[in-house]
Amino acid sequence: MDSRNDKCWCGSGLKYKKCHMSLDEKIREYELKGHIVPERFNIKTAKDIEGIKISAKVNTGILDFLEGKIIAGMSTEDIDKLVYNYTIEHDAIPAPLNYEGFPKSCCTSINNEVCHGIPSEKVILKDGDIINVDISTIKNGYFSDASRMFMVGNVSDEARKLVEFTKECLEKGIEQVKPWGHIGDIGAAIKEHADEHGYSVVTMFGGHGIGNEFHEEPFVSHVGRRDTGMLMVPGMVFTIEPMINIGKANVYVDKENGWTSYTRDGSLSAQWEHQILVTEDGYELISW
Repeated sequence: MDSRNDKCWCGSGLKYKKCHMSLDEKIREYELKGHIVPERFNIKTAKDIEGIKISAKVNTGILDFLEGKIIAGMSTEDIDKLVYNYTIEHDAIPAPLNYEGFPKSCCTSINNEVCHGIPSEKVILKDGDIINVDISTIKNGYFSDASRMFMVGNVSDEARKLVEFTKECLEKGIEQVKPWGHIGDIGAAIKEHADEHGYSVVTMFGGHGIGNEFHEEPFVSHVGRRDTGMLMVPGMVFTIEPMINIGKANVYVDKENGWTSYTRDGSLSAQWEHQILVTEDGYELISW
């Protein structure tokens, strides 16, 4: 138990009673009522948040840098090289590279690939493709993560609508982020919006806490139920990254590479991802 006059656990140098004591007491009240609450590790300190934002500036910069550069005729390996070079030039590290054996600096998922596509010189972009590029960055030990969809040349109306709708789903989820709400509210809003318009939401994957490590608690389901799941508390940082399919939600993972997931029915899939900080009065976008 922390003493009121001890220095706060967050490293601010302030006395506990002047810093995190009131927040901890409020969290404890919710816990006693049966709510799932975050560990202290998942509540970022001011120093952590500053470090995460510096990392995120590089991460968002990479995605901005790619705008207009992804065209028909280039390989996904070309994209990976652009990502790697930009990251290294900004004194950062591509978080996916060698993570649990992943061989590249980003994920490039095309058309019916749901996520974790591996860049390759053999995969050439064609006119009409849609591609998700997922970027994760380490800078000064802090992690950031976001992804965007890119449309190559003249895409079909069906593909364009999917890309735009998936971003809408992300925005519906983000609107639910507020202190003392529940993680389940995010997925509930996404699922409701998708159901209403005849799309399906992938359940195998979800968002995640991030900052001091690549993947932290909580798991952010995109098909959650309202008023369930972990309590959202100021200082938490996590991703929201819905994967939306035109067809059914069923997916499978490539047995050969162990990473790339595909829609089981071969239908198109899209994904957008933002990194979010829970604030005292709502949220702040960290990387997008």
